[in-house]
Amino acid sequence: MRLCRFTHAGKTQLGIYSESTVVPLAAGVAAYEAATHELLGLPASDDLLDFLPPKGKGFAAAKKLAAWVEGNDGKLPNSAELKTSDVQLLVPIPRPNKLFLLAGNYNEHIQEGGGAATERDITFPYVFMKPPSTTLVDPGKNVVIPKVSPNAIDWELELAIVIGERCKHVPESDALKVVAGYTVINDISDRKFRPNPNRQKRDKDAFFDWQHGKWHDSFCPIGPCIASADAIEDPQGLQLKLMLNDEVKQNGSTKQQIFPVAAVVAFISNIVTLEPGDIISTGTPAGVGNTTGTYVKAGDVLKASIAGIGTLISPVVAE
Repeated sequence: MRLCRFTHAGKTQLGIYSESTVVPLAAGVAAYEAATHELLGLPASDDLLDFLPPKGKGFAAAKKLAAWVEGNDGKLPNSAELKTSDVQLLVPIPRPNKLFLLAGNYNEHIQEGGGAATERDITFPYVFMKPPSTTLVDPGKNVVIPKVSPNAIDWELELAIVIGERCKHVPESDALKVVAGYTVINDISDRKFRPNPNRQKRDKDAFFDWQHGKWHDSFCPIGPCIASADAIEDPQGLQLKLMLNDEVKQNGSTKQQIFPVAAVVAFISNIVTLEPGDIISTGTPAGVGNTTGTYVKAGDVLKASIAGIGTLISPVVAE
């Protein structure tokens, strides 16, 4: 099951997502009940978490509806289907309390940046954060090249975890049980942000240059939907592909991760309480632009795809 938030005709709604159509939940319920004469009992809510595992009060009903919609593809009344191209998709979780991201979770990406490959037994996940209210961007909305540092803006396609249950110290063996679903993130990065060119060098300059280069407005496109955790049989078997315009730049798999999804959730939950709606982006495979000095420019379009979830499209403009 893939669920989305969207606006259409000035109204924000939740829907069942596909590449061609979006079925608003309310309209889908009406069509289902008219066809089956069965009351579905889907709760009224504007929060996708209410329709996702493990705690969503409407998860079972939403899953039943989604299966019925899929089985009646092309047969639903016009009032129950919208063309995906006619709606504005929205950030799936509009105000996550926490937005975590991983650095260096694929050895090929570490090596393309000049680092040495490593193994999980001798290291630990590098976790950083982005400000969600200003970095998260709706599918199809612009990534903005900042005028303060415009010349080295890069892409990073990543699988993102959406947490569905409050947890602390969750063991790796149980970590997938607290996951509501998965989505796509493009961790946009400013590779050459250097505040104060006349600065006096300090030991930690390079780290903070890197970190601050992650924080520009619009630097975390997300979507187009959330694939429910039960629909992703194995989060370590997902293909990832990023295209810059019509050229494939990243082509990898989550099986290449140093720290798999369950290990990442367990690690972070040992440090901080995870809450429903928290988002954890799990790092990027090889193929970023910085390796070849290829950076985005105004007019480019980024297409970030993960099998089983969908494609996140982000046009690029100058500030």
